[in-house]
Amino acid sequence: MGKTVLALVAHPDDIEFMMAGTLFRLRDRGYEVHYMTVANGSCGTTEYGYDEIVRMRRSEALAAAAYMGAVYHESIVNDFEVFYQDELIRKVVAVIRKVKPDMVLLPSMEDYMEDHMNSARIGVTAAFAKGSPNYISIPPQAAIQMDVVLYHAMPAGLRDMMGNPIIPALFVDISGVMDRKTAMLGMHKSQQAWLDASQGMNEYLQTMQGTSRQVGALSGKFEFAEGWRLHNHLGYSRTRLDPLGDLFGS
Repeated sequence: MGKTVLALVAHPDDIEFMMAGTLFRLRDRGYEVHYMTVANGSCGTTEYGYDEIVRMRRSEALAAAAYMGAVYHESIVNDFEVFYQDELIRKVVAVIRKVKPDMVLLPSMEDYMEDHMNSARIGVTAAFAKGSPNYISIPPQAAIQMDVVLYHAMPAGLRDMMGNPIIPALFVDISGVMDRKTAMLGMHKSQQAWLDASQGMNEYLQTMQGTSRQVGALSGKFEFAEGWRLHNHLGYSRTRLDPLGDLFGS
């Protein structure tokens, strides 16, 4: 396995909530990190107009990616328009073919919100289609033949759309990088009022820390952790690979 990881999620700040600790640990191990949100954050506000919030959220995401030392990739659609459709899949295929990631970190396939689940489905299909020359990406990128490993993060609230708990198969200890994860999420300042109004997250930094502490408690050994589930390797790698487990397995 090489050392390139693509984090592909729905919205600006999703990476920070559920993935950033693992990405910091991978970055510390020499991995090149790529940061992409399918949607541009256009509806994550109760106070700003479309153009203003899109500019604001892009600026916040750029700052967060720079803080991590990650390569930033532009969003491709508005919020609530993340549908499992051909055009979006082809655009993500182009990113995967260009980046050539050894790992792709995706949202949970079960979550409370369609944007999250559809981003996961788009990423799963795009990673599968990367090696098919007859599937033309947007913009065109040559097909690549390589192993890639897919992992799914925990859903928001650690539960599926029906409220059932999701239990991770792998825990990554993020206790030593919580300060950086918190600082990175704090760069998404526009989301404080929105999350308070829409989801009752009275203090979004504390909400993230509480979730990380909950996952740590589930691990039975870490103060703070992020949880992961490994996607079936068929169609993605020749054999079952588990680089996160090899690096950080608990």
